[in-house]
Amino acid sequence: MFKRACTLILRRGITTLQSKWNKNDSLFRVHPSVSQALAENKPVVALESTIITHGMPYPYNLSTAKDVEAIVRAEGATPATVGVIEGKVHVGLSSDDLEHLARCKTSLKVSRRDLPFVISKGLSGGTTVSATMIAAHQAGIPVFVTGGIGGVHRDGEKSLDISADLTELGRTPIAVVSAGVKSILDIGRTLEFLETHGVCVATYGSSKDFPAFFSPKSGFSSPCQVTNPVEAAKIIASTLSLGLQSGVLLAVPIPEEHAAEGQQIEEAIQAAVIEASAKGITGRDVTPFILQKVNEITEGKSLQANIALIHNNARVGSQIACALSQEINERKLRSKTNRSSETDIVVIGGINVDFIAKAKTKTLCSGQTNPGSVFQSFGGVGRNIADSLSRLGHRPLFISATGADSHSDTVFNYCKHMNTSGVVRLEEQCTATYCAVITESGELSLGLGDMDIHNQITEQYVSQFEKQLSSATLVCLDGNIPASTIDYVCCLAKKHNVSVWYEPTNPDKAGKPFLSDTWKSLSYTSPNLDELCTMNKTLGFPTPEVLPTSLEEVLNVTVALSRPLLDYLHCLVVTLGHHGVMVCGESSAGSVNLQPRKQKARGRFCAVHYPALMMTTGETVNVSGAGDSLAGALMVGIVQQKDTDSCVRMGLLAAWLSLASPHPITPTLTLDAVDPNKIENWPKPSYRWID
Repeated sequence: MFKRACTLILRRGITTLQSKWNKNDSLFRVHPSVSQALAENKPVVALESTIITHGMPYPYNLSTAKDVEAIVRAEGATPATVGVIEGKVHVGLSSDDLEHLARCKTSLKVSRRDLPFVISKGLSGGTTVSATMIAAHQAGIPVFVTGGIGGVHRDGEKSLDISADLTELGRTPIAVVSAGVKSILDIGRTLEFLETHGVCVATYGSSKDFPAFFSPKSGFSSPCQVTNPVEAAKIIASTLSLGLQSGVLLAVPIPEEHAAEGQQIEEAIQAAVIEASAKGITGRDVTPFILQKVNEITEGKSLQANIALIHNNARVGSQIACALSQEINERKLRSKTNRSSETDIVVIGGINVDFIAKAKTKTLCSGQTNPGSVFQSFGGVGRNIADSLSRLGHRPLFISATGADSHSDTVFNYCKHMNTSGVVRLEEQCTATYCAVITESGELSLGLGDMDIHNQITEQYVSQFEKQLSSATLVCLDGNIPASTIDYVCCLAKKHNVSVWYEPTNPDKAGKPFLSDTWKSLSYTSPNLDELCTMNKTLGFPTPEVLPTSLEEVLNVTVALSRPLLDYLHCLVVTLGHHGVMVCGESSAGSVNLQPRKQKARGRFCAVHYPALMMTTGETVNVSGAGDSLAGALMVGIVQQKDTDSCVRMGLLAAWLSLASPHPITPTLTLDAVDPNKIENWPKPSYRWID
């Protein structure tokens, strides 16, 4: 069992050194509560942290931060306070993290421009609106609550002193809920600047009056108005659906009970502005100076009003986030209802509830309790591939089986974004479960699995979906299902000229289609070297007794073992761990032809080796879904008729994302996230002919 479990995990491990990808998840740390909420499509509210590090004195900053998070939770959303701690951007802070930032005297004010420096030096700081927007967008959080945003400074037409908050709103699709713009700024020019950058601005409330932080009226009007959370959510959802790369600014007036103090505070602000100018205070130091001075002049009334409007923004923003979550889920449901019953891809395979126990020490001691953490996720090769396809814009029909137990309830709740209409619940059966004990570096130490229910994915059950199978563009089979089911699907696919992808799962199951002539109906397969050996052994071909370790020998053996299968299979995608991926098939246009062929191969065969994206051992969180992420993204590229380089690089990016996530298929997986054009200077693939 230990050997089998090791093979199951290690075949998916693309271990690497350091990536040049400009969306490096290793620099971001998403709190488990935030990650779980996002995975379950629940509302999350991002919160900035400069209010903690630079906006208020201790202990008001800490108590306000905790109160705001409590308000978000009370409204039914999950708070995600963003901050930089020792060079890592944290999306969601623990109580200790909040305390650290609140007390720290050396915290920096971190905007977009400061992120590279602060991260490279391993420093800590509070994120401004712009930096928080970047982190929230990276994590997949669409709603962000703050006090007030920056803007065009007075005389900005001469000094060009314009807050990065504005340009970020013009290029990052996040909804920012704020109390408008501080009156120390040029509000008119700020609104003009936002219009130029295509930012939708709306006042939340009974009028279009644009608020000026401490005052509900600035003398300017917003172009739009929303009166409740539902209307606000519809604007945000429409922005996201249109694919606009600009944000939405929702301006929330200060509560009426505190607005009466606005005039006194405004007079204090003007006095503070004059003093700042006289003392030569400029740039990013102006706002903290004015806020502190105004607090002194008003004897704390401005601080009380500041806290009140932030509480109000948190309350309104959380209600909007909840309404947005409901709106998005309803749109998905309507889209599902309006879709044709036919699907372009069908996936048949296992679905598991995984329990991942990760050690906190380098070595594990047998026979005693070791310190570590236990994380529940959802796996199964078939489920993982269907999940990957679903997050990359497709809606594959997933055919599988679970028990009628509490685990299945959890699975179906997690997989709401997938088409699980082909998953049957069986009475008196147990949902497949898998438990893995992994080391501190993310490698498997021991695995145990209860997978008996996969035998219930029978030919008789799968035949109910004959219409969908016959009309599919691609059918993916995972090696967990019975050999008889594989035989049935391949026979049907051959009859209707449907391409079949076989994901062998592990060496013990890799040979199932090769026990008969079934394998000759396969189009694609994605084995590792061990599984490729099993396929050859099952067919009676010679295989090496010991697999090589050097790159050149590995590539030579891969080519030799792939050649016998290419007389019938269209393409082999052989995963080679830290050596990357080798694609073998018919030569076309200087590479391997991945597109389905309509007749038996006539040209020469070739193999192309793609080096793995680099990642350090410390960046590897979980190796259980990298291979499935690779396969899913490759399938999407093939169905979309992309060139071979693009398909494989999409797969490598998806695998890289998986390695950096606690989930086998990361919830942040999107087509944009695996866009190979986002990386410059890809390692050059090597090409060789196959005799």
